[in-house]
Amino acid sequence: MQLDSAVVLAAGEGTRLRPLTKYRPKPLLPAANRPILEYVLDALVDAGVEDLHVVVGYRRDRVQDHVGATYRGRSVTYHVQEKQLGTGHAVLQARNALDSDFLVVNGDEVVTGEMVEAVIDAHTRSDAATLAVVESDRAPEYGAVRLDGDRVVELVERPDDDSYRLLNAGIYAFGPSMLADIETTERRAGELRLTDTLAERIRGENAVRGVRIGGLWSTATYPWDLLTVARDLLAEGLVDEPERRRGVYVDETASVHDDAVLRPPVVVGPDAVVGPGSVIGPDSALGRHTTVGAGAVVEGSVLDIDTRIGPNATVVDAVTGQGAVVGPGATVPGGEADVRVGSMIHENRRLGCVAADRAHVAGGASVAPGTLLGTGVRVGVGAHASGVVPEGTEVRR
Repeated sequence: MQLDSAVVLAAGEGTRLRPLTKYRPKPLLPAANRPILEYVLDALVDAGVEDLHVVVGYRRDRVQDHVGATYRGRSVTYHVQEKQLGTGHAVLQARNALDSDFLVVNGDEVVTGEMVEAVIDAHTRSDAATLAVVESDRAPEYGAVRLDGDRVVELVERPDDDSYRLLNAGIYAFGPSMLADIETTERRAGELRLTDTLAERIRGENAVRGVRIGGLWSTATYPWDLLTVARDLLAEGLVDEPERRRGVYVDETASVHDDAVLRPPVVVGPDAVVGPGSVIGPDSALGRHTTVGAGAVVEGSVLDIDTRIGPNATVVDAVTGQGAVVGPGATVPGGEADVRVGSMIHENRRLGCVAADRAHVAGGASVAPGTLLGTGVRVGVGAHASGVVPEGTEVRR
């Protein structure tokens, strides 16, 4: 039995990734120098899935415009979740298009085709609800799983218990009866959650199978996680660009000056320009149309589409949004800092700064480690920014 249809859950906002998600959904944030969602769709296509169903909600036009009506020759059908009422509710938005066994994959987690194939194979052999399981010390932060052989005996969301070592990787295979089970699941805090339906099946002694998979699984919950995702992808060489030398990936349309230094692992995307005397990497990803000026240093950073780094600027441990600018001689020194996300303070996180879409750090300015610059923020010439700087703010010297 081949599972031809897959439901991709791409309706979420990703509030803990603000300000990067203020105007685009989490699945479109950069995993190295491509959107996370592209890795998910590639994994499904590589595994032989023909019929793609994408559930959209928050900023759905951004997803639909980016992906289009087809992806690598496969049809893409969109289903709208008007309100984000849980993952189970999201799956139900596609129910009228599903008449046989199907896959469900989170649209904001980097997975591979081999992982999807493993789930398909396990589901075909057992015909039970099947989920992918990864061994990871991050299990307590996400969804944890306990297995007895290949049978799932416990499924816990964010258990905050260090004894868990198996993580729910967010790749599922279900029969059509799963849709009816989701509909009858009790809502929790107003949400209809797919994992609650699975937990009910487990308690009712209906078989839920877990398939242990290897390979890369990576996701971002907070802004600094995007740096980890990039490091993971670069370490595995999971980027589209050709490898110019070991660990150095450069798109054929990119322009890298002969006097520039690329320190592996590093990826330079399409139409990017890297000036003379600049040093890029390690653990750095330059997106499409990015520009790095002469003598600039970019280390451990993710630069999104159309970012411009001025001559002699220093950018370390930073994540930029689309169209962000760091001016000549400006400094983002990097390092560990306490970072405020909403009402929470996260201590000792390695994050130089986040510069959201169209944020502008002028020449000679500096940004303290852990700073979050909102959309359209302007840090003036020679000024210093720190903390959380709201959208549209102007920081003066």
